[in-house]
Amino acid sequence: MGLMATPAAWAGTVNHSGTGSDRRLAIDGLSIAFDVMEHDSIEPDVLSAIRSSGISAINMTTPYPGDDFRVAVDKISRLQHIVSRYAGLLKIIRNADDIDHCHESGRLGIIIGFQSTEMFDESLSAIPTFHGLGARIIQMSYNSTGLFGHGCLSPGDEGITAVGQRAIALLNERGMLIDASHANRATTAQTIARSESPVVISHTGCNSIYRHPRNNDDAELRALADKGGVAGIYLMPFLDGGSGELTVEMFFSHLDHALDVCGEDHVGIGSDQGIRPVKDGPEYRSRLKAEVERRKAEGISAPGESADRPPFIPAFNRADRMSLIAQQMSAHGYNNRVIEKVIGRNFYRVMKEVW
Repeated sequence: MGLMATPAAWAGTVNHSGTGSDRRLAIDGLSIAFDVMEHDSIEPDVLSAIRSSGISAINMTTPYPGDDFRVAVDKISRLQHIVSRYAGLLKIIRNADDIDHCHESGRLGIIIGFQSTEMFDESLSAIPTFHGLGARIIQMSYNSTGLFGHGCLSPGDEGITAVGQRAIALLNERGMLIDASHANRATTAQTIARSESPVVISHTGCNSIYRHPRNNDDAELRALADKGGVAGIYLMPFLDGGSGELTVEMFFSHLDHALDVCGEDHVGIGSDQGIRPVKDGPEYRSRLKAEVERRKAEGISAPGESADRPPFIPAFNRADRMSLIAQQMSAHGYNNRVIEKVIGRNFYRVMKEVW
């Protein structure tokens, strides 16, 4: 593989305590730092995980699928309140300069992202409202059919809606990054084609490696790259159809393929994990089972979601997983240039361009 021709050590890995030039820029295309509705303060173990993560910024889903306008505004307000309490550690990201500041100061940047569209109506008047509140990434759909387009579990092959077409134009106008994760093929293709700005698929896998509704075909990945976008590879059960624990090898089969298809400038990491590592055990499995059953009852569960196969890769189940991924990339023969792009520089480039 051409991208892997010159092995190089990941110098110092992702530095957790350094700032500026000695701290590698790391951006997770989809993650969560804490639950904004759980407490008004952040638990000590979460603070510790954030400090040790080495991550400069994350796309953090703030309103959840199913939240209406009022709930979305409330959650953003609560997020801003919490971030203000921990201003020495956290910062809301509104532009690329803010990512630079987080990178330089060692803080974690929170990019307010949406994964669904229930908080909008056909007037789309909420787009400028949410932009003013700091939202910077909007996903076209979740798993099912939404206001803007059809999700990967929607029946039929319909794509973006008339409202979705207007939304793309308004999101481009406002400089908000459009995310085609969870969309079906038609919605993905039409979104990439219609957007004047690059689009991301923040968290996904490759259908050529394992076919699953949440993964993307090579044609979609090529179109995304041709438009200047970035695909973030996730650490989810949809990497493989087995029943055992997820492995580093499963992840690399998708990452390697995405780099072959898209090129080194158009692939990142969208872990779809919390920064705090999962404490696996009976209590966690019980909560996971309840969550999976809730999602199935609401019709938003993707095939393969199961309490018997937790949604994380044990080898990467640490706060500093971006550093571990970088180390593994080096061990797999990727050179330092490619590692830096995948770990954060590619998402940074597209965010800077769009914002």
